[in-house]
Parts: sequence; C-alpha cells; structure tokens
Amino acid sequence: MNAGPMLDIVNPATEQRIASVTADAAEQVASKAAAARAAQPAWAVRPLAERAGCLRRFRAAVEAELPTLAATLTSEMGKPIRQARNELTAFLGRIDFFLDQVEHAIAPEVVLAPPGRPGDTTEGITHDPLGVVANISAWNYPYFVGGNVFVPALLTGNAVLYKPSEHATLSGLHMTRLLHAAGVPQDVFIPVIGAGGIGAALLAQAVDGVFFTGSNATGARIAQAVGPRMIRMQLELGGKDPTYVCDDALVRAAAESLADGAMYNAGQSCCSVERIYVHERIHDAFVEAFVETVRGFRLGDPMDEDTYLGPIARAPQLAVLEAQVADAVGKGARLLTGGRRLPGPGWWFEPTVLVGVDHRMDVMREESFGPVIGIQQVRDDDEALALMNDTRYGLTAGVYTQDEARAARLLPRLNAGSVYWNCCDRVSPRLPWSGVGASGIGLTLSTYGIQAFTRPRAWHLRHP
Repeated sequence: MNAGPMLDIVNPATEQRIASVTADAAEQVASKAAAARAAQPAWAVRPLAERAGCLRRFRAAVEAELPTLAATLTSEMGKPIRQARNELTAFLGRIDFFLDQVEHAIAPEVVLAPPGRPGDTTEGITHDPLGVVANISAWNYPYFVGGNVFVPALLTGNAVLYKPSEHATLSGLHMTRLLHAAGVPQDVFIPVIGAGGIGAALLAQAVDGVFFTGSNATGARIAQAVGPRMIRMQLELGGKDPTYVCDDALVRAAAESLADGAMYNAGQSCCSVERIYVHERIHDAFVEAFVETVRGFRLGDPMDEDTYLGPIARAPQLAVLEAQVADAVGKGARLLTGGRRLPGPGWWFEPTVLVGVDHRMDVMREESFGPVIGIQQVRDDDEALALMNDTRYGLTAGVYTQDEARAARLLPRLNAGSVYWNCCDRVSPRLPWSGVGASGIGLTLSTYGIQAFTRPRAWHLRHP
C-alpha cells in the first residue's frame, strides 16, 4: 500500500523546517478505519478498571515527559514555553477528572423498580460505547482539544481514529506513542496523519461519531457531509467572545484580566476575549490601563521563559489580522498600539488595541484568532447586552462588576454556552463546553461530555 506525501513541520517563530513525517494516503485511512472497527469490540468488553489503568499509565507518562512534550509543542505551533507547560499541567487535571467520574457517569441506572410481582416492569438505562470515533483535533491546544475527546472515548469503550492538526502533528504522535506504551492497543487508538484532504478521507469512513474542533467554515462542511448519515456529531467551532465592563468594576483588575484573556496564546483560542464593551463612565480609565498592560507583554522567542507572546501559528492568518485592522481604521477606529505584522523570519503580529470601534467593522463581527482587540464604549447595561448578542457566534461571554445581583441579571440574557463573572477565557473539566449558533453543536467536558461517547440503551424488564 502506497504511503502519502511527506508533511513538513515548520517552526512558526523561525520558518525553519523542524521535521518531516509521512502523511497517510486515502487508502491507508480506509485500512485504519477497518482495523479500528475490528479492534473495538474487544476493547469495549474489557473491564472499565483495565481501560482506566491504561489511561492512568498514560497520565503518568505525560507527567514524566512533560518538559519534552512542552518543547515540541512550542517548536511546532509557537506557544510560549511556559504556556505550553501550563497546557500540559492542566491536561493532567482533565485526565484525573475523567478517571474520577467515568464510573459514575456510565453506571447502569434503575429508574423504576417495582416490587417484582408478576407483570411488574423494571425500567433501566445502560450506556453502550458509540463504536469507532473520528477525532479531528486542533493545533492551538492539542492536548486539551484532543484529550477532551480521546480520553473519555477510550474510557467508555470506543476505538479512536485520531487526526491531529497538521500544525501539531508531532504532539499528536507523542500522544499516540504514550497511549500505546500505556497499554491502549494500536488498533484501538490509530493516528491519521495529513492535512485537509486526509481529514476528508477520514470523514468518508463508516464511523459512529465525528468530533471536530476548528473553524466554522470547516465545521459547516463537515455537517453537510456527515449530517445525512445520522451519526453522533460534535462541532466545537469559533467564537467572537464579548465581555462587558460595568461602571462599578475594579478598573485595573478588569483591564489586566481582559488583556490576558485577549492576548494569551497570541489570541489563538476559540474562547479568547475578542470584543470588549466598557461603560462610558470608566471607558477612558479602562482603556489606559488595558493598553498599559498590553504594552508590558513581552513578544519574542517562544522558548524564552520570559516570553508572553509568540508568533502566529499559521502564516495566512497574518493577512486576516491586517485586513481587520485596516477595515476598522478605514471606518473611523483609532489604533492605540500595534496593528501590523513584524518583519520575519517567523509569523509575528504586534498586540493590537483599537478603540472607537463599532459593529460596521469586521474586527467586531468576524473571528480574529490573533492578538487583536476592539474596545467599544456603551451608555448602559441594555446597550451592552444588545451589542454582545449581536453576533452569529455564542461560545463565551462575561461581565465585570462588583455587584453580584447585577451580574445575575445580565448573565442569563447572554446567548452563550459559558458565562463568566469577573473572569474570562476559562475552561473547567467539571463544566460542559458547548456553543450557541455558529459556535457549534454538541459538547465536551463534564459528565455530559463523558456520556457523549455513549449511546443510552433503554431496558424494559417485565417480571413473569
């Protein structure tokens, strides 16, 4: 069977090739899908304790190799080394959550238990694995995004066809190596390597679930391809996540928190803060503190411990960011800092703050996925809410205020899957991660995110 083309892995900070790996050919993807289908039943009937044991050993291996894994992640997608270690450390906590909760989440349930007289019917629920799951992962948080799928999928008895992003292939291969070494059979967790064409080949296979994280445009194409097959589908897509800073907020604390929420990982997160609305009474003071904070972020070599901002992971995104800034300035916005790509080598964009923005501008409508933020002044709570909800997206939204009752009035009115009070850009394994509208369908994380990889079976047991 012929292999696919070579896939070059490029360091976005230097534009140097750091590795070349052999991508799959379409016929290899079909062969891998068949192998996963054949291997899944035996994995499913293994006791949960044995499957969990494999994942515990995987966790221990990740922890033991954390410095090496972090360095690989930084080199292939540009995440500053401290942030790479943060992702891996938090990933360990997510594995712990799944291990702690899986037995309870998929335990058989008796929902009606009559005495057992002749003619009585006992009713119950069990949770069967879906079967073979296609996991098309993302590059910005490969351990988080991939692990949100493959850890609960494996624990609940599924086989996984795992396609890492072509921009995080080496991290994906590390995960594969460690899972296999931990005892997960090679045909139960199978990597599928390549770019978009190989992703399309994976979708063509007879899988029982598709779990994708990425852009809205790609998610829509997946929905068109997979929807008619009536299989489980989870699409974690983009966001244009807003936050409102009320007039009673602690100005500097809010500014520092939101600057981090907008610029962390160079703004390359679906839940990065992308729009900020500030009450007119504190607007100027907030902007001053926000810009001061952003100008203090160190941009540089992502392997340097003191670097906060690394490069953009994908070169084409530089043009998107430039176009958003030009569109905003052309329509009357003021550029307070940043606004341009930096000379190479590497794919660098300055942290950028725009004020005087409005919803005629792309920077307030379309996902930036970079270190660019627009700050808009508002008169009151009602105007802020109307603007925050004026979007096709609905992933996260937040409010900064010292008044808990005020937050409790505002947050339920936001069209978002996650809402925040005095915080932002936060994901917890204990809470479901889901979106509204163009931000996707389905969910991961929480006990619901464990059950997402199962099919409930209803039991009607009539006593003779």
